[in-house]
Amino acid sequence: MLTADDWPIAASLLPLGDAHPRDPDGAGTAARWRRDLETVRDAGFDHVDLTDSWTRYGDLSAGELTDLRGALTEIGVTAPSLSAIRRSIIDEVDGADHLAYAHRTIDAAVELGVGVVSFGLHRALTAEQREQLWFWTVPGHRDPVDDPDIWQLAVTRFRELGRHAAEVGVLLSLEMYEHTYLGTGSSAVRLVEDIGLDVVGLNPDIGNIVRLHEPIEDWREIAAMTLPYTNFWHVKNYTRDEDLAAGIITTVPSYLESGVIDYRSALAMALDAGFQGVICTEHYGGDGLSMSAANRDYLRTRILPRRPRELGTSRVRQQFGGETLR
Repeated sequence: MLTADDWPIAASLLPLGDAHPRDPDGAGTAARWRRDLETVRDAGFDHVDLTDSWTRYGDLSAGELTDLRGALTEIGVTAPSLSAIRRSIIDEVDGADHLAYAHRTIDAAVELGVGVVSFGLHRALTAEQREQLWFWTVPGHRDPVDDPDIWQLAVTRFRELGRHAAEVGVLLSLEMYEHTYLGTGSSAVRLVEDIGLDVVGLNPDIGNIVRLHEPIEDWREIAAMTLPYTNFWHVKNYTRDEDLAAGIITTVPSYLESGVIDYRSALAMALDAGFQGVICTEHYGGDGLSMSAANRDYLRTRILPRRPRELGTSRVRQQFGGETLR
């Protein structure tokens, strides 16, 4: 089993800017890839999560994928995971296009040596959300709760992606996100069970739920339901203050160790559930990469097991441990 010494902890590329074809100084994408990957390596990371806000992997040519893989090798970081975000496959207008992009992203992941690809049902930020300091303080899209046809569309399309992933030897992970069919512990588990493929699991990004300025499920209840189905994990934390009598809830991004989610307990629960997957450290605001590095060190030096220990039985296939895919 994995231990603190070899557990893959990947840096999210969220802090390194949005995808764009060329740098402001005129340098091409290959130069930007190398510069940004050097920044990640210099922050002490051996692994990177290929977050597609940084580069649209499903839209790269064969030559560009070769260049990116070469940059990873040259800089000395590996990419065990890829996170594709804000392209819901049940979007009323663009869902079919997003599904096609997701298929291309899975193929790109294979070319880049990635073992697990994370998708979600969250949408692009609204104009109002983009105007806020913290976008989660105003509501975005909500999936229709009582629409069996839309639910079944999500099941069918994710199952299609899961079968593709199984054919090419990668895992599929579904990211929890507020007000979608992956927005509560019970709904997320039901979706994975309805899909019914052991290659499809959950990415229980509980921070996405804890940060909401509204009443939420207790994080322990979410963890207890979702961790047996977890095959990849975005970790981040928030302070949270509630004055329900006054109707006031506030949240702010924090270090993993100082937020409302107790990751010491959460990691113990994950091991009890058989989790042996990539952990990706995320953070919003300020120097997000340095915060992610501090959170990596917290996990590796104080939380992850120093010696092999007995694991529980996972409900889904795992990337490492007894059922290594790649």
